[in-house]
Amino acid sequence: MTPRKIIIDTAPGQDDAIGLLTALASPTELEVLGITLVASRVPMDAVIHNAQRICDIAKRPDVGMHVGCDRPMRRPVTGLQRPDVDVGLDGYDAHAPLTNLRDEPAVDFLLRTLREAPDRSVTLCCFAPLTNIATLLERAPDVAPRIQEIVIMGGSHYELGDITPVAEANIWLDPEAARIVLQAGITCTLVPLDVAHKVIAGPERLAELREIGTEPARAVAAWADVLVRIYADTFGAPGMPLHAPCGIAFLLRPFLFTGRHVNVEVETDSDLTRGTSVVDWWGMTMRPPNALFLTEVDANGVFSVLTERIARL
Repeated sequence: MTPRKIIIDTAPGQDDAIGLLTALASPTELEVLGITLVASRVPMDAVIHNAQRICDIAKRPDVGMHVGCDRPMRRPVTGLQRPDVDVGLDGYDAHAPLTNLRDEPAVDFLLRTLREAPDRSVTLCCFAPLTNIATLLERAPDVAPRIQEIVIMGGSHYELGDITPVAEANIWLDPEAARIVLQAGITCTLVPLDVAHKVIAGPERLAELREIGTEPARAVAAWADVLVRIYADTFGAPGMPLHAPCGIAFLLRPFLFTGRHVNVEVETDSDLTRGTSVVDWWGMTMRPPNALFLTEVDANGVFSVLTERIARL
């Protein structure tokens, strides 16, 4: 089987790190052409450090990393960044990173790679605000036909929000970028909170990972464990939802997920509802569908894939 060519766009904290490790552990199905980095709630210097640590833990220093946008497209940098409190990978002290960054900026790398690729041959898997991708599409709309699919960890419907009462964090942080991507006419799949909050890494799951005994498995369990209390206090969840790993699991085992092709718009004008994913579930607006919006998931199947892949590293 020819592996699917993907580029991962990320600002790695704990759950992005688990998603990256899962992808890097799946070379027969996923060929990671590169990793593009974007600032999020984790500032760029920490994003770079975290991504390097993840590739080192996976023993994949060959995967090129490219630094991208350090602020939203149309807005000032959010005050939610906490560089003095949390660099995004608390919980596991890895060795100093050895993986080298590539000199080519992220958007330039995306542009070059896509222009050199056949039509519909590269999938973008996005775990973070969509600033890099929207910047690319504004600069070079001609590359859109080269993109097979954009898998976006973002948005919400019935689960409402995780950063405001109505908005998911990745969309809220750069809603203009999300709107540009969703309106670009490219095949998109949204992996929203509705799915991630059904895939919970609770104590039993973390124990299974620790039993593997390898450094990557210990790191995954430790990263997930850090956020257990936060999610319990805020959402009443019995563990950490695995947001980004669901995006990789969808690429590896799409039959584990169900959803509907619908129209999704993003609110950009209202301060109260900024970043809300307006999901036209019943087709009331008559706008054409622009995304596959996932709502259901076989959580046991996702954990089986995750555990099996992490054990490979």
